[in-house]
Amino acid sequence: MSAIFDLHGEVAVITGAAGDLGRHFARVLAEAGAAVALIGRRGNLVAEEAERMRAFGYRAIGIGADVTEALAIAAAFDEAEGELGPLSLLVNNAGRALTLPAIEIEEADWDDILDTNLKGAWLASRAMAKRWIAAKRPGNIVNIASILGLRVTGQAMPYSVSKAGLIQMTQALSLEWARHSIRLNALAPGYVLTDINRDFFATEAGGALLKRIPQRRLGTLDDLTGPLLLLASRASAYMTGSVLTVDGGHLNSGL
Repeated sequence: MSAIFDLHGEVAVITGAAGDLGRHFARVLAEAGAAVALIGRRGNLVAEEAERMRAFGYRAIGIGADVTEALAIAAAFDEAEGELGPLSLLVNNAGRALTLPAIEIEEADWDDILDTNLKGAWLASRAMAKRWIAAKRPGNIVNIASILGLRVTGQAMPYSVSKAGLIQMTQALSLEWARHSIRLNALAPGYVLTDINRDFFATEAGGALLKRIPQRRLGTLDDLTGPLLLLASRASAYMTGSVLTVDGGHLNSGL
């Protein structure tokens, strides 16, 4: 049974790979057998992470690139393919967030979040799909969405809008590209503990949010391992256009 989750022979690209989630996703895919290209704006950080992964025997490279720039994405994919071989899996993980009342959000804030979370995923998906279609190869895209793309909370309006758009894009492209043997699915985590939000969840407001999660705990990076492997592997061969939530039951909590 474990063979259906095996990724040997796959070459994966992970965007937003300088952050906690991106690094974790890269390690999970590498441990399952994939060669991995870590892409991020902070090129020094993805290069350092790739070096650490190589020290453990994984095939990994780090490439600095901004997903909001089409030419940079194309160049990064060229480099990844030249180093690791034909690309077969894309994890669109690059994302930005802002906690602020909607009335106080500036146009630049909106552009920054929508460009990274939605436009960036579109540019990367389009660039990868063009490669696969031209080469007549199948492909697999996993978009990292959020439960905030399915339900809203206060002071996260642009982020919620971007993730809702990402889910809709996943479904729309899965319809258009299925004939080319390209699959797209979305992974929608709930609140996952990372270094970025650790201080918030130690506050009274963070504790109140925690009480609204039916399992009464935050997710961990390890909670995303199995769901990611499902979507990234042939275990999900007959899934496309799906949204997989991993949230401790948060979406089912009472209004």
